[in-house]
Amino acid sequence: MTDSPAPSARPEIVAAASVLESRFPFADDAAFDDARRGHLGSIPGGLVHADDGRVVWNAETWGPALSGSRPDSVNPSLWRQAQLVAMHGLYEVTEGIYQVRGMDLSNMTIVEGDRGVIVIDPLISTETAAAALGLYREHRGDRPVTAVIYTHSHVDHFGGVRGVVSGEDVAAGRVPILAPEGFVEHAVAENVYAGTAMARRAAYMYGAALPPGPAGQMGAGLGMTTSTGTVTLIPPTTDITHTGQEEVLDGVRIVFQVTPGTEAPAEMNFLFPDRRAVCMAENATHTLHNLLTLRGALVRDPHVWAHYLTEAIDLFADAADVEFASHHWPTWGRDRIVALLSEQRDLYAYQHDQTLRLLNKGYVGAEIAEALEMPPALENAWNTHGYYGSISHNVKAIYQRYMGWFDGNPANLWRHPPEPAGRRYVEAIGGPDAVLAAGHRAFESGDFRWVAELVGHLVFADPTNTDARELQAAALEQLGFGSENGTWRNFYLSGAYELRGGTTGTPTVTASPDMLAQLTLGQLFDSIAIQIDGPKAWHLQLAIDWTLTRDGNAVPYWSRLANGVLTHGEGTNRDGADARVTVARSSLLAMLGGATTAEALTSSGDLTVDGAEDALPTLLSVLDPPDPGFAIVTP
Repeated sequence: MTDSPAPSARPEIVAAASVLESRFPFADDAAFDDARRGHLGSIPGGLVHADDGRVVWNAETWGPALSGSRPDSVNPSLWRQAQLVAMHGLYEVTEGIYQVRGMDLSNMTIVEGDRGVIVIDPLISTETAAAALGLYREHRGDRPVTAVIYTHSHVDHFGGVRGVVSGEDVAAGRVPILAPEGFVEHAVAENVYAGTAMARRAAYMYGAALPPGPAGQMGAGLGMTTSTGTVTLIPPTTDITHTGQEEVLDGVRIVFQVTPGTEAPAEMNFLFPDRRAVCMAENATHTLHNLLTLRGALVRDPHVWAHYLTEAIDLFADAADVEFASHHWPTWGRDRIVALLSEQRDLYAYQHDQTLRLLNKGYVGAEIAEALEMPPALENAWNTHGYYGSISHNVKAIYQRYMGWFDGNPANLWRHPPEPAGRRYVEAIGGPDAVLAAGHRAFESGDFRWVAELVGHLVFADPTNTDARELQAAALEQLGFGSENGTWRNFYLSGAYELRGGTTGTPTVTASPDMLAQLTLGQLFDSIAIQIDGPKAWHLQLAIDWTLTRDGNAVPYWSRLANGVLTHGEGTNRDGADARVTVARSSLLAMLGGATTAEALTSSGDLTVDGAEDALPTLLSVLDPPDPGFAIVTP
């Protein structure tokens, strides 16, 4: 992070780690046997490159960081998890089923059929997906891809699809793609509507700018980090609509369980009955998962999540000898499968039920998060530990799901935003020097949470105060060193990094051309509407009728701008129009993305305007594009 000597953990962090080591069963190394089982080989050097030579994945980067004994600056439980998820290569799960693990945040599973292979969840990037398939073929032969399955609508489970199959083969019907019903709608909405903000925060969540090592990145609990290659999307050709639906792909029989509203809005588990293997997607992994991911998302429903895990036990336990998922390593044996699914089920149900019990007694989310303790049997099961999600932020998410952001205290109904609040706190405490003195006393006493909160007010009051920035960075650093949760560690250390002048940026762009191409017209105009600068457009009245062309088809659409709001819908000639614009959908997307201009499209004949010539330029002039580098730890 800097050229100065690596910072060390304070005595308070070291002592907390010692307590944790005495509390949990670190001698239980069954997970290491499972994670190593069936290893067939790895990519030499672990490097995956883009066409331009950039390294988009380096599987070996954590080797030196995880060698030797654990440093005091890494939580012992997170150190254990990082050693497990950093393992990479091709693994045999059972006869005819293989996984490539540690080649991206997620796993790619390959199921051998009569003629070729079924690819499940082709990672984030085309480059890593192609490398994973190449590793499989190196060991198992050059079998063609005969089908693809997306388990759910998060980008690390479909983004690399063009690395394993071409759009032409899918369009021609040679390679079917299966996904849960609603997949495209949810995948596109998540990555476009709030995609810029989520991607910026994801840089913190996955520690993109942090070097691996004792003072830096130690994984994200679910995997080590995200690849930074090309994100793509080919829409599914077959929807899985109901539990019990059976499909045969390349001679392989598959029975599906739909699980909407669990880890993703559109998700599914499925059984290979003839292989006695069940895929649990991301509904049961070796970690407590997020109910509200730190990068941002819709709040997930732990109640329905627990229900579907109970249903999965009923449906699959007696029919499976091995369970595998879209992250982490498999579990073999009926009893161990049932134990895993039951513990995961109880984990989500307990958080849900106890949070509701306590909020109905008047406790607010922050209070419940501090008070809630998990049953000892769950705490002693490694798969329930908060490496990716946490009890703390999950409980607050449950509170938010039911009660919203407001805790009921009128003092919190209209609080000042961070900058004006910061100025008031600093003045009330006695000025910058007084804040810093109190912060240093708290730091020396080991109250790093209070240092981060207190000194954060001074940073927002005066972001040029270098002493305040350094003190808050030092406190965040210690909080990171003590975190069992990989994403908390990454957030803390990324905040410290930016306070000290670094920039994490947004390394992975999920709103890719493929993603944008799948927008419905309604979603496309929604994405325009959320860019309208309201105050700038208050007094505009603008009506445009659109003819949008795609693949030889012309679709009429209307939009109206009034009161700073862009309304829109199918059809044309609604209440009259100031102009009629004809343009290809692809050209409109290119123009909105800054790849071309209205003038250039008009000159080339790709855009025509009938009516008020200033209508389109006026609309474009009030668009306020998102900022992928917005400040997080400073104003």
